[in-house]
Amino acid sequence: MKGVLLINLGSPKNLDLSSVKDYLREFLSDDYVLDIPKLIQKILVNFIIVPFRSSKTKEAYESIWTSKGSPLIINTELIGKKLQKKINLPVEIAMRYQEPSIKDSILRLLKNGCDEITAVPLYPHYAQATSLTTKLKIESVINDIDTDIKLSISPSFYCEDGYINSLSDSIKNHLPNEFDYLLFSYHGIPERHVKKMDPTSSHCLNNKDCCNVSSKAHKYCYRHQVLTTSELCAKELGLNKEQWGVSFQSRIGPGWLQPFTDKVLEELPKQGIKKIAVVCPAFIADNLETLEEVDIRARETFLECGGEEFTFIPCINDNDLWIDFLANFIEE
Repeated sequence: MKGVLLINLGSPKNLDLSSVKDYLREFLSDDYVLDIPKLIQKILVNFIIVPFRSSKTKEAYESIWTSKGSPLIINTELIGKKLQKKINLPVEIAMRYQEPSIKDSILRLLKNGCDEITAVPLYPHYAQATSLTTKLKIESVINDIDTDIKLSISPSFYCEDGYINSLSDSIKNHLPNEFDYLLFSYHGIPERHVKKMDPTSSHCLNNKDCCNVSSKAHKYCYRHQVLTTSELCAKELGLNKEQWGVSFQSRIGPGWLQPFTDKVLEELPKQGIKKIAVVCPAFIADNLETLEEVDIRARETFLECGGEEFTFIPCINDNDLWIDFLANFIEE
C-alpha cells in the first residue's frame, strides 16, 4: 500500500526559549542552509546567533503563536487531513527540522502497512536550503530504516497548471476590490545558492536576462522559478505589468537576491502606489515569515512610509483547488 509524506520546513516545539534555541541550532547547522566552513559555522551558530538571536526570535513567534501551537504545523496538519480524505490513503506530515520528525512519520506509515511512500516537499520552488536538504534527509532516513521501501520524491511544482490555478484562486479570494499593486514576496536566498545549483556552472546570474533565456539550469534555479510562478499568476489574474512585482524577504546579509521586500515597500508610496496587496508564494502554509514578517512588520513599514492600505494575502493553506491539485500530483 502507498502512503504519502508531506514535509514542511519546521518550527520550535513550543515557546520555551530552549525550544527556540533547539530549532535555530538544528536549522542553521544544516550545511545546505548555512554553507560555510564547518568550524566557522559552529562558532557562528553556537556562540553568536543562538545566544543573541533566540530571544528576539521567541518574541516573533509569540506574536503569531496560537492556542493550538505553531501556525506552520497546524496549517500543514490541515492540509494532510484534507488530502487524506481526498485520496483515501495514509497521509503523514513531517518537518525537516524538529517535530514531527521525518523518521517518526515514516515509521507511522510503515506501521500502517505502507511499503511504498510518496514524499512531497511542500516547497513549490527548488532551492538547496529547502528541496535538496529535505530530499537528502528523506533518503538518509529511509536507508537507515529499510532500503526495500519503494520511495518517490515529488519534484518542484512552481509552474504546474493546478498549482497556478489554486494559487491564483487563493489570491483572488483575498484581493480587495480596489488596489494599486500586487507584490509577490518570496523568501530570499543567497545568490551563491542559485549559482551552486546551476548544472551548467555558467548560466545563472551571469546576466540580467538569464531567467528568460532557455537553459537546463531552470530546473534548479530558484530565481527563474519564482519569476515564472509570478508571471503565470499575474496572467491568470488579468494583471498588466504595472500592477504587480516580485521581491525577496528574510535576507540575513549581503549578496542575497534582490530587490528586497522591505526596501520595495519603502519606495512604493513615493511612486504613488498607496494601496497594495502582498502574497508569499514560496510558502504553502502560513508561518512566521508570512504572519509576523509580512503581515505585521512589512505592513508597518509600508504604512509608516506613506502607504494607505495594506492587504495581507494568506498562503494557499488548505484551499480546495490546491488539495485537488495535490491529489492528482501525487497520483501522477
